[in-house]
Amino acid sequence: QVQLVESGGGLVQPGGSLRLSCAASGIIFSIYEMGWYRQAPGKQRELVATITRGGITNNADSVKGRFTISGDNAKNTVYLQMNSLKPEDTAVYYCNAVIRSITTVRSAYWGQGTQVTVSS
Repeated sequence: QVQLVESGGGLVQPGGSLRLSCAASGIIFSIYEMGWYRQAPGKQRELVATITRGGITNNADSVKGRFTISGDNAKNTVYLQMNSLKPEDTAVYYCNAVIRSITTVRSAYWGQGTQVTVSS
């Protein structure tokens, strides 16, 4: 059983910063890619940023220059450093990982989500 556990969400003022973390646990043979998605009320879930095991990143245009994704392969952990936060960044942020485990060659897993609220 693979689990993703997120942490680091909260309430922050516009212009502030937050750092999200997500750790994958279980019997994991390899992680192909990890990333962050978000879903605001009344909107579809959207990609924020992803990073491959080799360190190749992909960022949504809306967060370029403000958010930075990074990973620690040894810890099966991904981070999202969010700077210059805006009210429109308010959403539930979900961690995603594409993993090869004992039960599957390649499957996507989701965390439970962590709330990020940007408000004065």
